Amino acid sequence: MGIAPDLDSFSLYSGDLLRGGKRFRALFCYWGWQSVAGLDTGFDPLGEPRDEREIDAVMTASAGLEFFHAAALVHDDIMDNSDTRRGLPAAHRRFESLHREGAWLGSPEAFGRSGALLMGDLLLAWSDELLSEALDSLPSRDAARAARLELNRMRTEVTVGQYLDILEENAWRTVDEVQLLPRAQRVIVYKSAKYSVEAPLTVGAAMAGADRPALESLRHFGLPLGIAYQLRDDLLGVFGDPSVTGKPAGDDLREGKRTVLVATARRALPPGAVRLLDELLGDPELDDDQISMLQATLRDSGAVDAVEQTITDQVERAVHALERSGLAPSARTQLTRLAETVTRRAS
Repeated sequence: MGIAPDLDSFSLYSGDLLRGGKRFRALFCYWGWQSVAGLDTGFDPLGEPRDEREIDAVMTASAGLEFFHAAALVHDDIMDNSDTRRGLPAAHRRFESLHREGAWLGSPEAFGRSGALLMGDLLLAWSDELLSEALDSLPSRDAARAARLELNRMRTEVTVGQYLDILEENAWRTVDEVQLLPRAQRVIVYKSAKYSVEAPLTVGAAMAGADRPALESLRHFGLPLGIAYQLRDDLLGVFGDPSVTGKPAGDDLREGKRTVLVATARRALPPGAVRLLDELLGDPELDDDQISMLQATLRDSGAVDAVEQTITDQVERAVHALERSGLAPSARTQLTRLAETVTRRAS
């Protein structure tokens, strides 16, 4: 960083984190832009010929979204007390190890949390730098302002969505039983669906000068696809192969995630099984046998099949919305392929 060699860990840990992942948000941003830009014959919203500045801006904005996502992962791992991320120790665990290896004063755990919080904040700052650079370089000020509005909404929604997630983990016993499933569905919408799919699409489209109908078409596609995306993530958090996901088997069970999968199972299970599920869910010391038992309980309840069906239904809804849109045909084709990719993945 050029300030002090003691800061090299920030660059190293951030670089390791950013090298992983599948770049879905970047892809949705690009194809959101292309869904509008591909409709014309090479002219921007002001009627001027499009130039390389615009595609460069989209690439920079896509990188900014990936930096934002990396920051969210760092903070999320702290809140969930996760040990791993993308096959490596989570950022707070790496800072803990740095403290232990140096035999420094104080608590390694406290140092780890503090270091990772600052690393997440730094990634957020870098994200904003990239996004501001991208929007400042757009030929159209109207397009830049519209894209900034989409970004502002995304950041607010994912932050409050994260709060709703930790609220459900801690307050679910005080919630009316019939509200558990809709509240879990609400978390999916605001913590992930809008942020992972809908917002990158509309940011990219706004950068191309999208009108209201184009933005609405992308929202009608992006929201159901985002829901399906997160439902797949929830299944992988319980049943995923650690060698592929980079997370321990059944990690969401140890973390006590109150997902749609869990809420659906609770509705179908007999009272005794519900009590056992509630007793074990969220225990960080769950062993492999207990994880296997909980996995079997969720399967036998019919919840896994129900979630798989919901994924299928949401993808069909998204693709149908895309087919009815007036977006660029090449982008519709690529977005349809992406819909399959993000919801049929193994990690």
